[in-house]
Amino acid sequence: MAGETITRRGALGAAAGALALGGAVAMAQSNARKTFVLIHGAYHGGWCWRRVADRLEGRGHKVYAPSLTGNADRSHLLSTSVNLDTQIADIVNLVTWEDLSGICLVAHSYGGWAASGALEHIHARVASIVWLDAFKPKDGERGIDFISAHSRKAMEEAVVRGEAGRAPPPAHLFSVSEKDLAWIESKLSLQPNGVAMQPIRLTGKREAIAKKLYIRVPKYPQPAFDRALAECQADNSWQTLINETSGHDVMIDEPEWLTQVLLKAT
Repeated sequence: MAGETITRRGALGAAAGALALGGAVAMAQSNARKTFVLIHGAYHGGWCWRRVADRLEGRGHKVYAPSLTGNADRSHLLSTSVNLDTQIADIVNLVTWEDLSGICLVAHSYGGWAASGALEHIHARVASIVWLDAFKPKDGERGIDFISAHSRKAMEEAVVRGEAGRAPPPAHLFSVSEKDLAWIESKLSLQPNGVAMQPIRLTGKREAIAKKLYIRVPKYPQPAFDRALAECQADNSWQTLINETSGHDVMIDEPEWLTQVLLKAT
């Protein structure tokens, strides 16, 4: 199945979207106890994974869904000193101090930056990765390189003024679940500016992971994610999956579907 793209459309059931990710072998493996480390995207926190985490834990698996420094329940730590290295260390230290191994590392959106950096240090402890509508940066790239010229200028000026973070966009840009929008709005927090200013340093540890899945959600427009999908489709070491029904926050919009995918893709 390496390199094959599977598309979820319309009323496809949760199991149907994941069946092709390993068939009977994956079904058998899904019964084994696994450890998941779930990394959130910009403006979010560990809270966004609760529906998926509850489902995985209910099936007997171990789940860690940390909030990165400066976000959500760690928003009190937001400062101009928070950079990409800070949030990389959040992941590395969690895995190291909890003595985790054989984990499935899942990165959503911006989380692809911090998770890619973390893999430079913890790759030997990671059995599989899932990039969920996430950035897949190359060595030397910066988050600020992926925003419009107008937004880039505004962020650079904000950094000069000493502003530590930027306000989130409206929740409807992340989710198509109308009933959840007010809740999401209440949870979104400032995103540290410093994480987008620092170039990432990569030596290929992410690509060396044996099992890799990239999930794209076309309803969320982001050229960097389209680039990542195309790269993964052209690389036989990656599996790819397209979800055409969910919003960007798949873990909120379609938690059961995503849970099934994670179990069968690891």
